[in-house]
Amino acid sequence: MSIQVAALTKIYGQQKAVNAISFEAGTGVLGFLGPNGAGKSTTMKMLTCYLPPSEGTATVAGFDIGTHPLEVKRSIGYLPESNPLYTDMYVKEALGFVAGIHHIHEPEKRIAEVIEQTGLGPEQHKKIGQLSKGYRQRVGLAQAILHDPQVLILDEPTSGLDPNQLVGIRQLISDLGKTKTVILSTHIMQEVEAVCNNVIIINKGNIVANDTLAGLRNKNGDASLESIFIKLTNA
Repeated sequence: MSIQVAALTKIYGQQKAVNAISFEAGTGVLGFLGPNGAGKSTTMKMLTCYLPPSEGTATVAGFDIGTHPLEVKRSIGYLPESNPLYTDMYVKEALGFVAGIHHIHEPEKRIAEVIEQTGLGPEQHKKIGQLSKGYRQRVGLAQAILHDPQVLILDEPTSGLDPNQLVGIRQLISDLGKTKTVILSTHIMQEVEAVCNNVIIINKGNIVANDTLAGLRNKNGDASLESIFIKLTNA
């Protein structure tokens, strides 16, 4: 398994933002769902070594997040919800900068591949600050996959995309899930049904569901994912 999480906990003051959660994720797309404030982003920040856990352990691509954070970071592509970008840089310039950080072999070739993958061709010679929100999301995704990581963690990756753009990015995420471990956090249930193999639902820092889509439906009278989500997170 590319990701193994055991009793992972994060405490802020008196509040347990994440409460001793455990799960595994292998090749494929894992939908990581929950209402706002449930602990999704905190969990992803711990897995990417952005935040240290209060308790528990996790390994990513075989590396412990506590003892080998640099190796974990090299193995992960991360698109945070805020999608911080250098808006004064041109698209190709920004990707070249990221390629340099990762010491990518034949960077121009790899940048061209990723630009084609993410549909950035028409915008590649523009400054990032001139791009629409949808195209900025594509730049963030391009940066996340540029070094061909084993694990991808995507926090609301389709935010701001129009329906036509959604189709392309969802297809890209599906394709990436054929060879990589992808954790996809989103509030869009149709997106989960379109691209995810397995689903975890977290509520108030606790995992309340961890199953395949089919398994979740079977256990809940063949209800829609949206109905299941509402039932489990309103408890």
